[in-house]
Amino acid sequence: MSDLRSFDVELIHQPAYLDPQTSVLPTFALLQQDGKLYPGAEAPKLSKELALKIQDTFLFIRALDERMLASQRQGRISFYMTETGEEASDICSTAALDSEDLIMAQYREQGALAFRGFSVDQFMNQIFSNEKDLGKGRQMPIHYGSRELHYLTISSPLATQLPQATGYAYGFKQQGKKNCVICYFGEGAASEGDFHAALNMAGVLRVPVIFFCRNNGYAISTPVHEQLAGDGVAGRGPGYGLKTLRVDGNDALAVYEATRLARQMAVEDNQPVLIESMTYRLGAHSSSDDPSGYRSRKEEDKWRDKDPVARYRSWLIAQGWWTEEEDEARQAEHRKSVVEAMKRAEKVPKPPLEDLFTDVYAEMPWHLQEQLEEAKTHIQKHADVYPVTAGRLQS
Repeated sequence: MSDLRSFDVELIHQPAYLDPQTSVLPTFALLQQDGKLYPGAEAPKLSKELALKIQDTFLFIRALDERMLASQRQGRISFYMTETGEEASDICSTAALDSEDLIMAQYREQGALAFRGFSVDQFMNQIFSNEKDLGKGRQMPIHYGSRELHYLTISSPLATQLPQATGYAYGFKQQGKKNCVICYFGEGAASEGDFHAALNMAGVLRVPVIFFCRNNGYAISTPVHEQLAGDGVAGRGPGYGLKTLRVDGNDALAVYEATRLARQMAVEDNQPVLIESMTYRLGAHSSSDDPSGYRSRKEEDKWRDKDPVARYRSWLIAQGWWTEEEDEARQAEHRKSVVEAMKRAEKVPKPPLEDLFTDVYAEMPWHLQEQLEEAKTHIQKHADVYPVTAGRLQS
């Protein structure tokens, strides 16, 4: 990269300002909506096994999201977030990674975790916060984490994972490990200060990190044009020294190939990368949101016609690797497995009260011991408010 203070740069003798209206990055795309490649496009070298694993993960996530949102409406769980319409972004990017590359997710990347092998029972245990939950019931639903699968536990505050990703990637670089960090976030998180600090540090330190922005059109109810005046999120990457690409986020093959190449640059050259995946959130922001208050059904229908799962299915069928009948049968299997796992998870007891106070110190110090006893006393005194926990204390 040229030092801007040197004289070895192109000189101009009349002021020519870059115009944000005309300096627009192109979008990388391979698949048309009918599942055929664009003229001149070349499909990545996907094995049949990997291609079908991507499809199976698509179908599982659709079944999981459908059932869990219905469960929240029934009052069986407190909260949920779907990724309907955005599945290609996280699932296909994860498919291009090494299994030991670290994933730092925001909160709409359950597909990445499912692709890595998180079981349906593990999903349910976390969502129901029972004693089999890896997080011991300390997190609200959808805040997954798995040390085994190299998936850092999700935090609710936006953008905290971005500077953490730079730091973790710097650790990989120092250790000489041939792995990278992928950090997912939405375009709304790109308005946080952590975004700018993270990208600047990554560019200066040259660390193996992929910043993957899911630009789904809305930061809850705020549309993109009210957040970003320039060329989206990707337009910021070069200024921080990052290799940058904008990709059609509903194109499974393009997302896979973009991430494969990004990982190669990150791991081999310690070159940080920014990918902006242009997609759309077909569902509500969360189970607490009603999108009809800020966008039209006509807009949603337009994007429904760009469904990434349908596009990819058409491509698979054209390869002779999949059929409509297999698709319907597998959908039914996933729906059944999700419902069965949900019923199992509902019957598993909640974590013991003590789990709220452990895992911070090797031995519980006196002040936490006092707080634990105070909590027990309070719960026993108000057993009608805490019937489940009080019953376990008494037993």
